[in-house]
Amino acid sequence: MKKKVLSVLLVGVLAVGALAGCGSKKSSSSSGSKDKGVDTSKEGEHELSVYAWDKNFNIPALKAAEKAYQTKDPDFKLNIIEQGQSSDVENAITKAGTANDFSKLPDIVLFQDHYIHKYVSDYPDAFQTVDDSTADWANLSAEKISYSTIDGKHYGFPVDNGAVITAYRTDLLEKAGYTVDQMKGISWDEFIEIGKKVKEATKDDTHPDGYYLLSMDGSGNDLVYMMLQAEGSSQFDEKGNPVLTSNEKVYQICDLIVKMQQAGVLDLAQDWNEYTNKTIVGDQVAGVINGNWIIPTMKQVNGSGEGGIDNTGKWALTTMPTLEGNGKEGYASNGGSSLYLTEACKKADLAKDFLSYTFGGGEGAKSTYDEALKNGGVIGTWANATSSEVYSAPDAFFGGAPIYSTIVEMGTKVPTVNQSDYHYATREQVGNAIQAAINGDDLKSALKDAEDQVKTQIENGSNK
Repeated sequence: MKKKVLSVLLVGVLAVGALAGCGSKKSSSSSGSKDKGVDTSKEGEHELSVYAWDKNFNIPALKAAEKAYQTKDPDFKLNIIEQGQSSDVENAITKAGTANDFSKLPDIVLFQDHYIHKYVSDYPDAFQTVDDSTADWANLSAEKISYSTIDGKHYGFPVDNGAVITAYRTDLLEKAGYTVDQMKGISWDEFIEIGKKVKEATKDDTHPDGYYLLSMDGSGNDLVYMMLQAEGSSQFDEKGNPVLTSNEKVYQICDLIVKMQQAGVLDLAQDWNEYTNKTIVGDQVAGVINGNWIIPTMKQVNGSGEGGIDNTGKWALTTMPTLEGNGKEGYASNGGSSLYLTEACKKADLAKDFLSYTFGGGEGAKSTYDEALKNGGVIGTWANATSSEVYSAPDAFFGGAPIYSTIVEMGTKVPTVNQSDYHYATREQVGNAIQAAINGDDLKSALKDAEDQVKTQIENGSNK
C-alpha cells in the first residue's frame, strides 16, 4: 500500500512540477533578473549561496539537499538565488571573467554540462577544483561526471540524470503485432520497418494517417547525438573539433533520420513547442526517445489532455535501437547540469562537504535524491539510489514498472564519448544538413558544409 501511495505521489509531482518544501532553516530564493552580484564575505559561518534556475526542477533539488545537510549541521543555510534561465549563470561568469573580478559571484553555480568545458577553458580562475572532496565518484555515473572532469581534475557535482529513455505505447505496438520486448536490441533499419507497420495499423478516424513511431524537434535535433553515443561514438575528436565527414557513423545516422522522416516513421517538428505540445501531448506518437526529463511532458496525456485522453498504463520503457541490432542495446544521455564552486567561495571546505554529503553520494544522498524526485521530478545519478523505496516505487503511467531505478541503472551504462564546447553549434548545423537532405540535397555535401560552418565558428571564437 505504501508503494502505491508513493507511485501516485510521483505521478502528480512529475506531471505538474510541484515545489519542494524547505528544511527547518528556510532557504532564501530570489529572482536573479536584477541581480548585481553576491557578497559572500557577509555570509554566516554556516551559510552558502548558489545561482540556479527552474523553480520546479533544480531549485526543489537544492532545497532537498539543504534539508538533508541540516541533519549534520542544523545551522546550515543555503541562499538560492533564482536565475531566469541557464544563460543568466553563463552571463554572470562571462561578466566576471571579462573583468577578471570573481568577487561578486556566489559560492556555487549550477551550470549546463555541455558548456562547462568552454567556460573552465575561457575562465580557469572562475572555478575551484574539488578533487579533495569526499564524493563517492565511483558510484556516480561515469558519463555524467565526464563533463565535470577537466584535464583529469574534478570540478563539479552532478544534480540530474540525463539518461535517455526509449518509451513505446504498448497498445499501439500490439495493433501492429509487436510487444515492447521485441523492440529491445533491434537495429534502426528494423525500427523503420516496424514504424511503417505501426503507422498503417493505427489509422482510424482520430488519426487518419496513423501514429508516428517517433518525433523530435527538427530545429534542435538531438537524435544524432543520442544515436551516436549509443554506438560509443561522437561528432567530435579528442580536441573537440567536429568530425562530420570522417566519421562514417555520422553519415549512417543522419541518413537513417532522413529515411525515417521520408517513410512517415519520424515526425520532425518545426520547433520545441510543436515537438512537445503537438506530437507528444497531442497524442500523435507511439514512441518517445529523449532524456528522461521528457517524462513530465508525456504524463500530461493522462486524462487532462485534448479530448480527455488518458494514456496511463499504456507506456513501457526499454533501451535504444542501434546500428547493429542483433540484441545490442543502446544507452545514451541528453542534457543535464552540475554544481560548481566559484573562486568567490571562501568556505570551500563547507561547500565541498555539503555537496559531497548530498549530491555526491554521502550520508545525506538518499534523503536528497528521494526528496528531489518527489518534489521536483529530478532523477539523480548515484547508483545506490536504486535501492531506495522512492526510486523502486511502481509508476502507474508506465504500467506499474519501477522506472526510476531502471533509469539510474541505464545511466551507469551510457558510454563516455568526446565532447565539445561547440555541441549546440554542431547540433544546429547537422540539423540543417538533415533538413537539406530531406529536401533533396546530397547528404554528404550537406554534412561537409555543416562541418565547415562549425570550423569557421571555432576559428572566429563564436559559439552562438
